[in-house]
Amino acid sequence: MSLTQSSTPSDTSGTLDEALERLHSFGPEREGWLSNHAPMAVEALVRHGQAPGVHRWIDHYRGRLEDMPVPFAEVTPENWREALGDPRRIADWTRFFVRETEERPWRAVLAEWWPRLLPGIAAGATHPVIRVGHAVRTLLDTEENAPRVAELAHGLGYWAARHQPLPELSAQAPAADAAAALDAVARVPDQSGGIRARLGQLTAFPVWPDRAVTGPDAARERLEELVRAATHRYETHGHGEPTMLVHAATAPNAVLRTLPALPGGLWAPSLDAAWAASAAVTATYAPERPREPVPDGVVPTAEELFARAAAHGDDHTIKFTDTALDVGDPRALAAALRSVEMNPPTL
Repeated sequence: MSLTQSSTPSDTSGTLDEALERLHSFGPEREGWLSNHAPMAVEALVRHGQAPGVHRWIDHYRGRLEDMPVPFAEVTPENWREALGDPRRIADWTRFFVRETEERPWRAVLAEWWPRLLPGIAAGATHPVIRVGHAVRTLLDTEENAPRVAELAHGLGYWAARHQPLPELSAQAPAADAAAALDAVARVPDQSGGIRARLGQLTAFPVWPDRAVTGPDAARERLEELVRAATHRYETHGHGEPTMLVHAATAPNAVLRTLPALPGGLWAPSLDAAWAASAAVTATYAPERPREPVPDGVVPTAEELFARAAAHGDDHTIKFTDTALDVGDPRALAAALRSVEMNPPTL
């Protein structure tokens, strides 16, 4: 079963473009580390018919936005390696990708930089790759224009500046499927610190897929399986950390959304990186014990569920519900309902 594709944005008012232009004067972070989720959330809101409330949502979110940092030193095709992973260079990397996407087709820029950035998929607690996934989805599904291409540039710039490879990991026993693999991921010993401290404790992951993936179609199918399993797992395990654990599903889904814009030869490496990201988030925030599933008969329809997420207002809840609607089955919708219940509302 393939994941259900979210509806193509019905907004014809220009709300998304207005929102992106409004947001591009701000940086991708605040308080030195926390991510700016606004571009991702507004893309999901518009896609699911909530365009009329987007500017009000941004007005409410405004207190979490900081100006773009001042430039530090220009990034060029000659010095980019030394600038990779340097958060002082956020503005420099953003300017670099804005230039690149103005001078070349965005697909060519993405194909060149995706394999360079993929080893650092844990960057910014996986928010940069998620932002790129939202941007690519819009570019694939709708008309290309300057604000939408610029959003991709901002996402790539954030990823490059926060590029963070995971520690060297050992291989544990193979798992038969993605759900079993996530269940077999061991929790890090100390869950008291932030994600950077927790990622440093990773030592080994189960081997998944349990056999070599040959060809782009197989890679896509396994990635769909991973997104589905991680979304389902949130229903019973999201209480371990309701905000952070959404990324076990939204990060691999961002990769899945990006695949159609990439050469087929990059799909299998993308699967491997998506698995590492999902497993890392699971290891760093999973609870000791699961909760009972949502009772039958209490989950609203997909449309009603997203409307509840939009009214709830929390950025992570909006983005997780968007992913749950991609999966589209009853367990995914139950997981989205849990996210509405567990994350604090902001509107």
